[in-house]
Amino acid sequence: MKDVSADDVIATVRRFNRFYTGLVGALDDQFLGCDVTLPDARLLFEIATHDRAEKPLTASAVQATLGMDAGYVSRILSRFEQRGWITRARGADARARPIRLTEAGRSAFEDLDGRQRAAVASLVGELDSVQRADLAQAMARVRLLLRPESVPGFAVRPFRTGDMGLIAARQSMLYARSHGWGRGLEITEGEITTDFLRNFKPGREQCWIAEIDGLLAGSVFLTDEGDGTARLRLLYVEPFARRRGIGETLVETCIGFARDTGYSRLTLWTHTVLESARRIYARHGFTCVETATHTGFGMPVEGETWRLHLGVTGQAPSQAT
Repeated sequence: MKDVSADDVIATVRRFNRFYTGLVGALDDQFLGCDVTLPDARLLFEIATHDRAEKPLTASAVQATLGMDAGYVSRILSRFEQRGWITRARGADARARPIRLTEAGRSAFEDLDGRQRAAVASLVGELDSVQRADLAQAMARVRLLLRPESVPGFAVRPFRTGDMGLIAARQSMLYARSHGWGRGLEITEGEITTDFLRNFKPGREQCWIAEIDGLLAGSVFLTDEGDGTARLRLLYVEPFARRRGIGETLVETCIGFARDTGYSRLTLWTHTVLESARRIYARHGFTCVETATHTGFGMPVEGETWRLHLGVTGQAPSQAT
């Protein structure tokens, strides 16, 4: 993973900002051919999307949501009133008066919203399905890196085609950056993911992917080790996705699957320096049963074997029905 200086990032962000403001017409006096600016359109969107809510929007609320100057918001709202697009309830404090769209305002919003959808459709119309997915993921990654709180929640799904290579690549790059683990780890990652695909046992094994807004956010594997033992492998969470409970959920998913499938115990191999993962394992009842130093990743590293007894008697069938 190439080192990027702060100055390089600043220049890249500014270059993108110049590109994007031109692309979407952010500086146009008549946004998309309408008699509004982009800030006008953004404010109208907030009002329209809250208009049917039990608690309608106020000037102070929209100012806080958009981070706009209070005086600027007031001037835009005054123009909207003059055009007959909104009404505001009576009250001493203009900032706290509920804002409602009129029929004319709803019509103006629908026209503007339709123009925006058409403009975006024109931008992405020539992209194929792979390119559309790449674009959506790139935009999601920008939001998650710069404002992670703006993308709440996550989903967990079984693996699909292409996931193995992404998992091996991301883990190899991240551990190289954080711990200096190099080629040895990358070889291990590639072997584990390739063997998993080659020897996959449906109903007995699984890999789960955590996603945020369609973007890979973490993963974990469960493999059949024989004799009633399953192995939890390659747990990781992307840096932008941490502190959301993803690691906890992935481990819980593994444990639940192992119990439902009929395994009597779970084992895993981790490293002493991976403190966050070790805390998750301990919280779910795993105990460290063995510690040994190895040099498989190009330097001395203390590896650990952990186990969890599931209290399951009997074995499930070897294949799903």
